[in-house]
Amino acid sequence: MSTSGAELAQQELIEEFEMFDNWMDRYQYIIDMGKQLPDFPEACKTDEFKIQGCQSNVWMQHEKEGGKLIFKATSDAAIVSGLIAVLLRIYSERSADEINRTEPHFMKDLGLDKHLSPTRSNGLHAMLERIYQVAQQG
Repeated sequence: MSTSGAELAQQELIEEFEMFDNWMDRYQYIIDMGKQLPDFPEACKTDEFKIQGCQSNVWMQHEKEGGKLIFKATSDAAIVSGLIAVLLRIYSERSADEINRTEPHFMKDLGLDKHLSPTRSNGLHAMLERIYQVAQQG
């Protein structure tokens, strides 16, 4: 079985995180990733695009282009923006089928499941849930 782009993205992330000796450096790397998110349209910062279950404000929208789902998202919190960047790197610009087949094992592999506060973890799960919902609708 060939490795999907989403799976490769998870592997690359895991390798990048292995370069850091401690969680302070890993958090900083996540924050830096968030600073590189593309601009999110102000017009989409509405309840329709808001993710429920996140402590900070998170908005996510998507479009379909040539059989691939392209996600855009933003947050008013630095660490959450970084988590968005991680998710987009893995799941954006993939087919719905590929998204549905990609297990989010990066959370465990990176140790995010142990190192995020419960509210941040809930927010990450809520964002993932939205991505999978969109993918299930095709």
